[in-house]
Amino acid sequence: MAAEQVQEHDSHKNEKVGEVVSTKMQKTIVVQVSRRVPHPLYRRIVMKHKKFYAHDEASTARVGDVVRIVECRPLSKLKRWKLGEVIRRSALAGAPQPADLDVKV
Repeated sequence: MAAEQVQEHDSHKNEKVGEVVSTKMQKTIVVQVSRRVPHPLYRRIVMKHKKFYAHDEASTARVGDVVRIVECRPLSKLKRWKLGEVIRRSALAGAPQPADLDVKV
């Protein structure tokens, strides 16, 4: 009975899907969530972006990945989210960068 209540409670947590834009901190990723909303006056569809700091315990997410983040208790001053799952891996994450190739451009 108690296990069923725990699962029901977890399903009410807020979730968002976004793209990882930074992994430069330890166990923290920055996820940019984009949404399309109509402009209040002109009614044209515009893109709005917001960045969320999320806890990534195993450092599995890479820049460019599409991830799902789940709301949790405050973990630090800015972190109120944790990594739920990696939905899609980035193709650019494994590609070598020009700085890695020692090519002068």
